[in-house]
Amino acid sequence: MTYSGTVKVGGPADVHELADLMISKVAVGPMDNNAYLLRCRTTGEQLLIDAAAEPKTLLALVGGDSIASVVTTHRHPDHWQALAEVVAATGARTYAGRYDAEGIGVPTDVPVEDGDTIRVGRVELTARRLVGHTPGSIALVYDDPHGHPHVFTGDCLFPGGVGNTHGDAEAFASLLGDVEAKLFDVLPDETWVYPGHGDDTSLGAERPGLPEWRERGW
Repeated sequence: MTYSGTVKVGGPADVHELADLMISKVAVGPMDNNAYLLRCRTTGEQLLIDAAAEPKTLLALVGGDSIASVVTTHRHPDHWQALAEVVAATGARTYAGRYDAEGIGVPTDVPVEDGDTIRVGRVELTARRLVGHTPGSIALVYDDPHGHPHVFTGDCLFPGGVGNTHGDAEAFASLLGDVEAKLFDVLPDETWVYPGHGDDTSLGAERPGLPEWRERGW
C-alpha cells in the first residue's frame, strides 16, 4: 500500500516503509494528535515519538516487541497524556528537549540539546531545537542514506505555516527563524515532514509560503 500520511482517530495506522526504517503513523485523542512509531528494520528496535493519548492504542501499535525509547517533541500536555502509562508498560527511556523537560509530567531520562543524536537500532536521528512554540521544542531529522531526509516537527511546522505562537511577535520571529535556518536552509525540497497534528507535507511544498508567513506574522 502507498503511504499517504492521512490518518484519523479510531482508524488504522499508516505505514511508511523505508529501506532501513519503518514509520507507523496513528492519530489519537481529542486533539487529533499524531504519534509515530519508528522501527529499525535491521535490529527491530522501536522508538515512539509523542505518547500523546490513548495508551491502549499506542501499546497495540507497539506490539510484542516493545519500545526502547519515547521522544516527546515538546511540553504541551496533549503530546504526553499517555506517556506515564506507556513508560510503565514498556520501561522505555524518555527523551525531551532540555528546555521543555521541566514542563512534562513524566521525568525525562535524557535531556536533549540541539544537534544531539538519538538512535533507534542502527538508525540515527538528529535533534534540532526550534524555539518559539515552546522554549525547548525539538524536531527529529532522519537523513535517509538511501533517499531524501525525513523530519518529525511536532507542533513547529505544519502544512501552511509554523506552529502557534499566540500572537507573540518575538516568539513567532524566533520560531520562523529557527525553522528556516535549521530545516529549510539545510534540507532539500524532497524532505518529508511529519507534523504533530494533521497531514504530512514536504519542505518543497511549504518553501514558497515562507515570505507570506513572515509578512502575516503567524
